[in-house]
Order: sequence, then structure tokens, then C-alpha cells
Amino acid sequence: MRILLIQPPSNDPLMDQIYLFEPLALEYLGAGLIADGHAVSLLDARLDPDIDATVARLRPQLVGLTGFTSHRNIVLAIAERLKERDPEVTVVVGGHHATVRPEDFNQPQIDIVVRGEGVVTLRAIVRALEDGTPLAAIAGLAIPAPEGMLFSPERPYTPLDELPLPDRSLTAAYRSRYFSEWFAPLASIRTSLGCTARCNFCALWAITGGKYLRRDPARVVAELQTIAEPHVFFCDDESMCDTQRMDELADRIAAAGIRKTYFLYARVDTIVRHPQLFAKWAKLGLKQVFVGMEDFSDARLSAMGKGTTVAEQAEAARILRDLGVMMYASFMVDPAYSREDFAGLRAHIRQLKLTYATFTVMT
Repeated sequence: MRILLIQPPSNDPLMDQIYLFEPLALEYLGAGLIADGHAVSLLDARLDPDIDATVARLRPQLVGLTGFTSHRNIVLAIAERLKERDPEVTVVVGGHHATVRPEDFNQPQIDIVVRGEGVVTLRAIVRALEDGTPLAAIAGLAIPAPEGMLFSPERPYTPLDELPLPDRSLTAAYRSRYFSEWFAPLASIRTSLGCTARCNFCALWAITGGKYLRRDPARVVAELQTIAEPHVFFCDDESMCDTQRMDELADRIAAAGIRKTYFLYARVDTIVRHPQLFAKWAKLGLKQVFVGMEDFSDARLSAMGKGTTVAEQAEAARILRDLGVMMYASFMVDPAYSREDFAGLRAHIRQLKLTYATFTVMT
């Protein structure tokens, strides 16, 4: 089958000037489909926006679309255009928002919605379409229907070591343009999925049913050895949850003689409790750590179920600063903030001597 996987354009192109990560999820999907003998292409519409020309050239029989919540309307518009061009094309939607809110894609231009991990599910979908067998028998689907979506049973997440390696040849034409600020060119790799924390504002731990899935460090090293880019982003939900595993991974990377720079996610309390682990990674090339600080109030942090304190934030910032590792600190602004709260947040950031702080709005 001829299959086109599309990374949709960003809802705010300005963000593409700050960072642009490779569509790793689509590379995983493509690897599984190629293993089954299908002709797979990947279009990164952030860099190559002419979707119509690509569709006219490739004439796909199935198109797969992915996206976050901010992509919902963009995905629906692309799907509508695809159906206008070819009513027979099968349009499949997956990704974060499709998993959390599949009902948002209960629209006539969408044929199938994938909930959860998509590699095994998409292979099963294509097999069923070719064999003419019922889609309802495939776990992890939501089928749009006027009377309400039809849901198949949930699919447990596939152990990460059972997934194929992502096929980065699918993005060969784009790879030199993936970056995050000064990390350029930048490759992405996944070593785990989910999180051990239970922050009540976050869906990431809930998506995996509360499980923290890990890859074997030896397999991670083997994949790193295939990556040509000098900079690597660990696009885990939380890279350092299993500190013992990450300690072993550091040892294996050092033994393999891999020299790259790294950017990953970690919690405040992990940094404070395991400074020696971050010192080891700093020697390997760790240059930046994304840290969800969230707020400057212990009371609000407690209400979020964050499990960290303002004092721990200060200590984590000091540890990374002493190691020469930049903290990419992220705060959530409560819409109920007063003028005094904003002044307190500004003072807190200055007190922590943060080089980099970003802000999102709590929703």
C-alpha cells in the first residue's frame, strides 16, 4: 500500500524559529510499515508546506496525521482537503490529542482514530484494509460515526524494546533543519515513556496507565551509534525517573566512545537527590535540562501534586549551574495571578539566577 505520513504545520510558525524537532513518532510508524513491505513517505509540512503537490505526486492510499491539541483544527482541515481530492483515501489520525480526546476527531473527513501507541495498531489497520477484515477487531481504535464514535478495546502499550528502530531515512531531506536554539542540527531519541510522578495537571502519566516504560540501555546505545547529528534531544516524558538505568546508560555511552551533546528532561527532586548522576552526564556532554518548576509557591506546588518545594528548586538550580549545565526552567502562570504574584515570580527567578525561564498558562 502507498502510505503518506504527515507532520502538520505548526499552529504558530514563530515557534519553529525557536525549535523544530524531528517527527520521531512518524519515523517509528514508518519503520513498522516498511517492515511489512509498504511504500512509505513522510512529509514534514512545517518545512515543506505544499501538501497538495505531495499528494498529487505520491497518490497515497492511506494518509496518517499526528498532532497535539494545538493541531486539532489544522489536522481536520488537512483531512478535509485530502477527502476533497480523493474521497477513497483512508485518513487515520493519531498522536497525543487523539489519545486524550478522540471525540474531537469524530468528523466525516476522518476514517480512523488511533488511541495510544500507534506502531502496532497502524500495521494492523493496514493489514485489515488489505484483507477486508473488520476494523472493530483491532484494539486501540475509535471509529467516527454520526451516532457517536465506536470504540474498540484499549491496547496496552507495547514494550519499547519490541518496537522497531525509527526509520530516519524518511526525514533525510529535512534532517539538517531540525534544531533547538543552538543545538543544530539536532536528532531526537526516545529512551522511556511515561512518568513516575502524579502531577494533577499533567496527562503524560495517565496516557500510559501510570506505567513508566523503559528501553534497555544497550539498545539505546546501539541506536545512538546510528545517529549522525552531534546534538541529541532525549524526548522522553521524564528521562531521569529511573536513575539506576540512566547511570548504566551513561556508563555504556562512555564505554562506546560516543561524543555528543545532550538535552533532556528531569525533575527538581531527582536533581537534588542525585547530583552525582548529573555530574556524570555533564562529563558525557549534557548541556541543558528542561525542568518543570511550575510555580514559586509551596502551597500551589502542593496543590498541583508536584511533590517538590521552592527550596528544592533553588538547590537544583545551584547544582546544574555548578556543573555548567543550563537549566531550561518552565513555569505555569495561573490565570488567577495577581500583580503581586507576578512580582513574586519575577523575584523568584532572579533569586535562582536562572539563565533561561519559559512560561505557559495553566489550563
